[in-house]
Amino acid sequence: MSRRRVSEHLPPELSEPFGVDRILPSHHILGMRVDATSYDDATCRIVGWARGRESRYVCVASVNNVMQSCDAPAFRRLMNDADLVTPDGMPLVWGLRSLGVPSASRVRGTNLVTALCDRLCEEGVPVGLYGGSSQVLEDLEAALKARWPSLHVAYAWSPPFRPLTDAEDEMVVATLAASPVRVLLVGLSTPTQDEWMASHRGRIPAVMLGVGAAFDFLSGRKRQAPGFMQRAGMEWLFRLATEPRRLWRRYLSQNPRFLVLFGLQLVRARLGQRPRREQPLHGS
Repeated sequence: MSRRRVSEHLPPELSEPFGVDRILPSHHILGMRVDATSYDDATCRIVGWARGRESRYVCVASVNNVMQSCDAPAFRRLMNDADLVTPDGMPLVWGLRSLGVPSASRVRGTNLVTALCDRLCEEGVPVGLYGGSSQVLEDLEAALKARWPSLHVAYAWSPPFRPLTDAEDEMVVATLAASPVRVLLVGLSTPTQDEWMASHRGRIPAVMLGVGAAFDFLSGRKRQAPGFMQRAGMEWLFRLATEPRRLWRRYLSQNPRFLVLFGLQLVRARLGQRPRREQPLHGS
């Protein structure tokens, strides 16, 4: 199955499945592809794929994804082979712009889910939930129903905090294949959710969207950073302050490395030396 991209300016026919066959501006940041999409752009394409019951996966990327890709070639390949990689963090938006993609804007996972739920209600497209604890899923379903009464949540499962057995995995695949789910929200951490989606493309007839902490935010179990911190690219600082024991290693080790390595990439780009581009597994 070939990866498809769409243009930044969407034509009216994008509401049809065939309208997603358009080129989307993108660039590789430290070897990992990031697409210059938008909320409308991503939402319209996901719904178009869902209507055709296509098996796709969408990654919502932060600096953490980039550094995981930098350190693990196998993970970089599956990120580059995703059907869409959105710039969740402002550093990736600034990176795209500095590399010559001025149309880049932030597509944050939690906000993408809310925009997508608006559209899914309009279109009558069923959604599924995979990930999080049982209590998180219970709270999330209640929050979704309160905000979108007409949203059809056709599946919800909290997987164990360990790799699934083959029998368990086959059960998940069979259940989703028999369900009306067309969009599956995957709320695991990176790189787990991205690896899980990549391994299930072609097996689950739905668009899989890895949304990370969005389950916790939308269920009300965790606070989100104030808007001014999100716009300033300082959301990481808010999350570090609220979850220091869990996140200190990620932010205090990876963020400085990202700045140094991306600075070197930018210098090479300014000097006219094109960085090596990872070849996708599927043709673009």
